[in-house]
Order: sequence, then structure tokens, then C-alpha cells
Amino acid sequence: MLRWHRGPDPRQSAIYKRADNARNTDRRMSPDFLTLYHAHKDRVFSLCLHCLRERELAEEAAQDIFLKVYRSLDDFRGESDPKTWIYRIAVRHCLDVQKAQRRKKRLALVFSFLGGKNENRPSEPAHYEHPGLELEQREALARLLDLIDALPERQRTALVLSKIEGLAQKEIAAVMQIGEGAVEALLHRAKDNLRKKLDENER
Repeated sequence: MLRWHRGPDPRQSAIYKRADNARNTDRRMSPDFLTLYHAHKDRVFSLCLHCLRERELAEEAAQDIFLKVYRSLDDFRGESDPKTWIYRIAVRHCLDVQKAQRRKKRLALVFSFLGGKNENRPSEPAHYEHPGLELEQREALARLLDLIDALPERQRTALVLSKIEGLAQKEIAAVMQIGEGAVEALLHRAKDNLRKKLDENER
């Protein structure tokens, strides 16, 4: 599994300020939240970066995810592994962000056809960056991720969790709330579709 980034201390980040305002706390985070944050912040940011592929979007998404974790902490009953619970929140949020980004792009396309100006028109997608990768490797990875992005949503989610985040099928099943057999089928279809797309690109 790739490690991309180490997040800031929550006491120095927007996560703390937003969570603090949400709960009207006395400027302190609960020990339970701090423990969860430090244990899972790198994995959550990595997932966001892989799904959203822009550092700024990933950082904002990670903040939103941990705010949701903080707000939901009292409702967590320990019936599932904390990692599974946090991943479930993270995956759902990333999918929501992806859908919102696609809506923005569609709106920008409409404006361009109509010849109008749209101040909220999204810029060109940022280059996929990772300090440990050479330019050629980054370009190859960006092309691969473009193909992964084109997969159906559930196939894409299963593949990212398995091959990029390194989760076992049992963990993926818990995150996606489906059976292990369904995960195996999704991964098989995702790999098959990805191979076909790679073959088409090489022709």
C-alpha cells in the first residue's frame, strides 16, 4: 500500500476548529477522537487522494470526513472495527464529492456551449502528484487512474480499496456492506474491464 501524506495535528488544523464549533466544546477534543484521528488520518488522506486525485480536494475531503467522524462518535457502538467504520464514512464522502465534481463539469460544459461565463467553472484537472514518483511514473499512474475512474462506481470502489488501499476482501465487504462473494465478483469484473480498457489504449 502506498503512503502519500502525513496529515497535520488536528489541534492546528481546520478539522479541530470546525469540530469544535460543531460541538461547542471547551477548545479540547475528546481523547477517543484524537486516538482515532492519529490512527487513521494517513489512510483516510491516502484514500481521498486516490479517489479525488487533487491534493486540495483530498485535504478538504479528509477534513470533512473527520468532522463527520467526530459528530458521529457518540453513535458508534463498536459493533464493527473502527477502521471499517471510518472507511465507510470516507468512501461515501469521496463518492459524493466525485458526483459533485461531475455535476460541476457538466454545468461548465453547458455554459461553454451557450457561450456564457461561469465563475464557478472548474479548472483543468490538476496533475496527479506524488513526491516519490518520477514524471514518467506519474504520467503512467495518471493514465491508469483515468481508466479506473471510468469503471462503474462499485467496481471502482472495490478495486481502489483492494489494490491501492490494501484492504482484505473481508474488510472491503464490511466497508461496502456487501458479502465477500459480491466483493470477489466486483473485483473480477473490475480487473476484466480494466484489462479491456488497457488493451484498447495500446492499439
